[in-house]
Amino acid sequence: MESPLQRVAWSAPACAAACAVFLATHVSAAPSASNSQATETVHATAVSASAPARVQHRVRHSPYLAAQHLGSADVNYAVQWGVDSMQAHQTNGGSLIRFSYRVLDANKAIALIDKAAAPLMVSPAAHVALQVPVMDKVGPLRQATELESGKTYWMVFSNKGGRVKPGDHVSVVVGAFRVDGLVVQ
Repeated sequence: MESPLQRVAWSAPACAAACAVFLATHVSAAPSASNSQATETVHATAVSASAPARVQHRVRHSPYLAAQHLGSADVNYAVQWGVDSMQAHQTNGGSLIRFSYRVLDANKAIALIDKAAAPLMVSPAAHVALQVPVMDKVGPLRQATELESGKTYWMVFSNKGGRVKPGDHVSVVVGAFRVDGLVVQ
């Protein structure tokens, strides 16, 4: 037959509290310095043990790799359009997104500076198509000068309201040219 103590399941906070009560009732009226320190230590242990345990949440990481720009896509853009090193960066204020590219073949990249083609930056997640802003005295905020191989060129898209954020995937369309899967930095 079990004794009542064997039937009780003692948890750590209950055990610490019982020890504190036992020591408090059985310590002499004039405790020595070592006994009072022991009582304070046990009481502090009982208080911290009776406090609810903090739950530590694990940060769950996705088992999938982030979208990567394929090397074959770089080769395709270099062969077909004469450009590589395409990037999209948000400016410090967040109201503009800068698209930059390096020209490898100026004859093939001529489509990117076509003044008749209106460039767009499309963000499917934000459901917006950003345009190149036109300033009164400056004109469109894009480079439309004669292209030279090996140089980097840019165009800026208006991001009023900050709809497109860093980490969003965007596409840039200029006439027949289209690049998909750029991640805004």
